[in-house]
Amino acid sequence: MSKGTVVLAYSGGLDTSCILVWLKEQGYDVIAFLANIGQDEDFEAARKKAEKLGAKKVFIEDLRSEFVEDFIWPAVQANAVYEDRYLLGTAVARPCIGRSQVEIARREGAQFVSHGATGKGNDQIRFELTCYALYPEVKIIAPWRVPEFYNRFKGRIDLMDYAQKHGIPVPVTPQAPWSMDANLMHISYESGILENPKVRPLPNGMTIHF
Repeated sequence: MSKGTVVLAYSGGLDTSCILVWLKEQGYDVIAFLANIGQDEDFEAARKKAEKLGAKKVFIEDLRSEFVEDFIWPAVQANAVYEDRYLLGTAVARPCIGRSQVEIARREGAQFVSHGATGKGNDQIRFELTCYALYPEVKIIAPWRVPEFYNRFKGRIDLMDYAQKHGIPVPVTPQAPWSMDANLMHISYESGILENPKVRPLPNGMTIHF
C-alpha cells in the first residue's frame, strides 16, 4: 500500500534522480516536478528519464517570466549581492521553485513534498519555508536529514554507486562530481575539490593542493 503521494523538486541530476528511486523504495508515489528557470536543459529527455525511473507523473513548468518579474528584478532593485560579488541566483530561485511545487501538490492532492537539498546548507530552509508558508499542512521529506538515507549514502560517491546498481543515468563521475546550478541569473558550482578548503584556486583555473 502506498504511503502517499510526494511532489519531488526534480532536476534530473545525481541527487534527485537517486532520491526519486529511493522514495519509491520507501513506498511513495512520486510526482516529479522540473522548473524551467532558464537553465540549458533538454526538458523532454528529463521527462523521459523521470518516467523511466518510475515517476507517476511529470510536470515541467515554465517559470522564466515569473522568476524574472517576481524574484530577479526585486533582488536587483534591492542590490541583493552577497559579499560584493555573489548575485544570489540560486537563493532567489528556490522560493520560485517552491511556490510552483506547492501549487502542484495542492492540485494533485499530494500530502508530501520533497527536495534534494543537503542538511547542511541554506537551500533546505528556502524550499521548506516557502512550502510551509503556502501550504502549512504539507509534510516535507528531506532525505539528507532522514537517518535511513544519510546513513546509507555518505556522499556523492555512494549515490553514484547506487545509480549504477539501479541503472540510473547520471551526468557525473567520481572524477568529475560537480554539481552545477544554472538559471537565467547565474550559474554556481559545488562538490569535489571546490568544497575542500585546502585547495586554492589560481587565476589560470588550476588549483594548488596543500
